[in-house]
Amino acid sequence: QVQLVESGGGLVQAGGSLRLSCADSGRTFSSNAMGWFRQAPGKEREFVSTISWSGRTTYYADSVKGRFTISRDNAKNTVYLQMNSLKPEDTAIYYCAAKNTHTIVVVASGYDYWGQGTQVTVSS
Repeated sequence: QVQLVESGGGLVQAGGSLRLSCADSGRTFSSNAMGWFRQAPGKEREFVSTISWSGRTTYYADSVKGRFTISRDNAKNTVYLQMNSLKPEDTAIYYCAAKNTHTIVVVASGYDYWGQGTQVTVSS
């Protein structure tokens, strides 16, 4: 059974950094695209970033481009989201998502598995 477990969230001041991790178990992690989404209170879940199975292709939402970096370690079945220059508007629950295929997508409906989420709070 597929299980995605996020970690690394927390409270940070504006301008600070956090690194989220998502450990994937129960399937062939290295063959599949992975993504990060977030959901702020009262808002819909939105795309943050995605990475191909090899790690060579990445995409970012315009709102995080230049500040966030997605990466993966296939040997550890883990995907990361390094978040720098955090802003209060980055406050949300961050979700890791996994696909059953290698094709990267930027919409939530394209993902097959989800983690439970980790809270990120950025204070001003």
